[in-house]
Amino acid sequence: MWLNEHEQTLRRDLQGLASDLRWSAVELLRIAEQLRLSGNDVDAEAVRRLCDLFQGDEQRLAGYAEEVKAKIISRNKPE
Repeated sequence: MWLNEHEQTLRRDLQGLASDLRWSAVELLRIAEQLRLSGNDVDAEAVRRLCDLFQGDEQRLAGYAEEVKAKIISRNKPE
């Protein structure tokens, strides 16, 4: 089944946001490692917890994008 223009845009937006979260988590992990190496284990752990949240959100958004593709979620016009 083909996606309409609005669904294609929604899917692209969801995929883009998921990708942004993924790369943000990668950068935050790099920062967490630098914090750990500088002896700031408390802040490093806090940043790692943020990464876990970002990764969970990234997976959820990617799942929504797949639901749009499968027509489980649809959009007729943007609001």
